[in-house]
Amino acid sequence: MSERPSVLFVCVHNAGRSQMAAAFLAHLSGGRVDVRSAGSEPADQVNPAAVAAMAELGIDITAEKPKVLTDQAVIASDVVITMGCGDTCPFYPGKRYEDWVLDDPAGRGVDAVRPIRDEIRRRVESLVAELLPATAG
Repeated sequence: MSERPSVLFVCVHNAGRSQMAAAFLAHLSGGRVDVRSAGSEPADQVNPAAVAAMAELGIDITAEKPKVLTDQAVIASDVVITMGCGDTCPFYPGKRYEDWVLDDPAGRGVDAVRPIRDEIRRRVESLVAELLPATAG
């Protein structure tokens, strides 16, 4: 892994789960991790319920736009976390891959998105602890 770790979050539409995960990682890592997100079939916009759920925690993702998954994004990442993109995610030896099984927030209201958001946060907190272990003082 590089000195500054890089993580790519991938879901189908890059409109909900991967956007929330990327925002949490950027926020919780204090910018010490390069964060990317993409989708195998990107939507036109980020899911409004995901935007609202993140805003409740003071994290603004209104400026984010769904992006298409590219080989270059995978190559540039140390860790690739998929969330329901199946076999569409390119595989490169030497990369760390994880598949996070999470409900898709597409078409759901903010009440249904909150538990998904909270589970993503728990997983991202664990990821941050792995990627950026506290240094002994």
